[in-house]
Amino acid sequence: MLKKLPYSKTNDYTTAQAAERRAVVEEATKQSTHHLSQYSFEPSHVAGNIENFVGVAQIPMGFAGPLLVNGEYAKGEFYVPMATTEGTLVASYSRGMKIARLAGGITTTVVDDRMNRAPVFIFKNARYARDFGAWVTVNFETIKAESETTTSVGKLLDIGQYPLGKMRWLRFNYFTGDAAGQNMVTKATHKACQWILAQQPEGLENFSLAAGFDTDKKHSMLNGLQTRGKKVVAEITLPKALMQDVLHISAKKLFDLRQLSTAGSIISGSVSNGAHIANGVTATFIATGQDVANVAESSAGYYFGEINENGDFYYSITIPSLIVATYGGGTGLATQKECLDIMDCFGKGKANKLAEIIAATVLCGELSLGAAVAADEWVSSHEQYGRNR
Repeated sequence: MLKKLPYSKTNDYTTAQAAERRAVVEEATKQSTHHLSQYSFEPSHVAGNIENFVGVAQIPMGFAGPLLVNGEYAKGEFYVPMATTEGTLVASYSRGMKIARLAGGITTTVVDDRMNRAPVFIFKNARYARDFGAWVTVNFETIKAESETTTSVGKLLDIGQYPLGKMRWLRFNYFTGDAAGQNMVTKATHKACQWILAQQPEGLENFSLAAGFDTDKKHSMLNGLQTRGKKVVAEITLPKALMQDVLHISAKKLFDLRQLSTAGSIISGSVSNGAHIANGVTATFIATGQDVANVAESSAGYYFGEINENGDFYYSITIPSLIVATYGGGTGLATQKECLDIMDCFGKGKANKLAEIIAATVLCGELSLGAAVAADEWVSSHEQYGRNR
């Protein structure tokens, strides 16, 4: 039987405790944990980020760029940190950034911003549920005040209502500042719902603080339409001559490929017609200390393009649920904070800036991969940069 891992209730985040746990695992498995043990920060710094701390997983890091962004929050050129084990990835994003820079940069716009939690109330019948919904609307300001007693940052924006049979889901939508906000809105919604329950709504039979409708850690069409996190648009117009020089294709060839990809996405039931949004999102998320499970929501996005009358190509990517933070969570850890600082994206007032940089990065990756497929350079580029066998 395997030994229980050492744990201290009073002083668990220490070099000695980490070494004890590794020793137990090494003895049981007869395997070395040498590389796990190589880290440059005090173990006390990860309290609240992980349990049973033993060391670190080292993931190769690269910088893509420079990336030129013409945003409302991100203005100028940036080196973008990307953590990945996929060869060709950083080179491909850098190529997309090159043509974007030569074309004058990427325009980025945050068009919505909200984090949500969606409890469900179950009644004796649909009529009670309907009347409860009307009562919630009338009492919104009181519910809002109750929820906001738990946070100095979060603000309840509105409550969406979704009936099904005798059930009614309430989708509490919050502004959460520079935090991703999942824990913040859970606590706030719990407080609001405790007040609602104390009013003893007529006909109420049951209640659950979460019942799938907030689609936490999974994408949904509701997120695509109404946002969970930040809805960000990145767009650029590429001169036709520049496309030929840098990407080795015409605007029409890339446009035609994207039309085919959109059709393929539809008939396959995909939630996105993007090429590989998850690559850019995941690599930047790991580098900057984001909750990587939020890639489930954040990697869905929508391409739109058109050829202008002069032959130039308008290209845009909309990411409807980009969940990012520049404060709290893993953003303050040693290497993650360094990566955020390199882009001037650490701390309060920086979340929209980070969202714009990531959206612009995603667009560059979409451009580069699409062009590689259209120009029949996809296989050869992976053979050159991605072979590690």
